[in-house]
Order: sequence, then C-alpha cells, then structure tokens
Amino acid sequence: MLKWIGATMILAAGTAYGFAQASRYARRPKELRLLGAALGTLESEIVYGLSPLPEALNRVASATQKPVSLLFADAAARMADARSERTAGDCWKEAVNAVWSATALQGPEKASLLALAPTLGMTDRDDQAKHLRLAIAQLRAEEETAREEQARYGKMWRSLGALTAALVVILMY
Repeated sequence: MLKWIGATMILAAGTAYGFAQASRYARRPKELRLLGAALGTLESEIVYGLSPLPEALNRVASATQKPVSLLFADAAARMADARSERTAGDCWKEAVNAVWSATALQGPEKASLLALAPTLGMTDRDDQAKHLRLAIAQLRAEEETAREEQARYGKMWRSLGALTAALVVILMY
C-alpha cells in the first residue's frame, strides 16, 4: 500500500513539474505582448499626456495586468518616495530587478528594459519616445521567438514530466 502511495506521489510531482514548465513557456508570449502594450501606453502618457513620470507609471500600472503592472507600480512608488535621492533611471532599474522573478520573461527582455533606465525621466520627450519605441520593437521580436519556443517546448515539457516520473516509478519497482 505504501509503495502505491509513493508511486502516485512521484507521478503527480513529475506531471506537475512538467506542466509548470510548460506554463512558463505559455506565459512568456502573453507577458511580452502586455509589456509592449504597456510601454506604448507609457510613450503616449509621456509624449501626449505630458504626465510626470511617476503619475504616468501609475496610470500604466492601473491599465495593465499582473505581473507586468507590478513593474510600473513598483517604479512609480520608488520615484514617489520623497526621501530618496535616486534618479528615475535608478528607480526603474531597481523595479525591474525587484519584479523580475515574478515574470516569465527572460534575459533579452530584461536587457531591453534596463536599457531604458538612462533615458527615462532624464532626456526630453522625443528621446524617451524613441527609446520606448526601440524597446517595443525588441519585445515584438522576442515575442515571435517566444511563440516558437512555446510551440516547440510546451508539449515536450508536459509529456516529459509525466514520462520521467513514470520511468522513476518503474525503476523503483
């Protein structure tokens, strides 16, 4: 009886691990699309809305779904902290690093976001808009890659998790 319970637990754990990995591949294109749309909204707030950066970031955060909204809300909160002597770029970098683990995004996207730090709030509106459009273009290219990886590896991880767990159970008996 104890063997059957152990085998069931191993199968469940292996299957759950495979589905968790597949879910991460499925979340990445969605988050890239949300992030691109959020950066487009931020560009509009800066160029047309003439909003101060913390206010613009809060508006983008309220119009975006989690976990992408967490990035903008965190950056706005750090910029609004009156005690801080950090620049907007420093706040943006800290927010990216703080929120990164909650996302399914990978290194190239992080590099694109961190590249925005020297310009956000430090240059004129036109220069900020150019850098935001560049980041959006880079995110769109990564979204295409992410969709291909999702199609290629998503099914593989779902099957691999269950099959590896089954192999472990067979080897144990």
